[in-house]
Amino acid sequence: MASTTDMASAARKSARSASAETREQELELQVKQLQDDLKSITETLGKLTNDKVGEAREVASTELRHLKRKGEAMLSDAQDQAEEVEQQLKDSIRKKPLTAVATAAGIGFLFALLTRH
Repeated sequence: MASTTDMASAARKSARSASAETREQELELQVKQLQDDLKSITETLGKLTNDKVGEAREVASTELRHLKRKGEAMLSDAQDQAEEVEQQLKDSIRKKPLTAVATAAGIGFLFALLTRH
C-alpha cells in the first residue's frame, strides 16, 4: 500500500509541477504581450508628439508672418504720419517764419533751463 500512496503522491506533485509550469508560461506570455503593447503605445505617442510639434511650428510660423505684416503696416503708417507732420511743420514755417523762430528760441530756452541741473 505504501507504494500506491507514494505513486499517488508523486503523481500529485508531478501534476502540481506541470500546473505551476503552465501558469508560469502563461504569465511570461502575458508579460511579453504587455511589453509589446507598451512598445506600441510608446511609438504611437512619439508619432503624436511629432505631429503636434509640427502643428505648433506651423501655427507659430503663420503667426510670425502675420505679426511681421502687421508690424510693417504699422511702420509704414508711422512713416506716413511723420512725413505728414514734417510737411505741416514746413508749411507752418513758410507761412509764419517769425513765429517759428520765436517758438524755436522759446523751446531752446526751456531746454537750457531744464538741463542746467
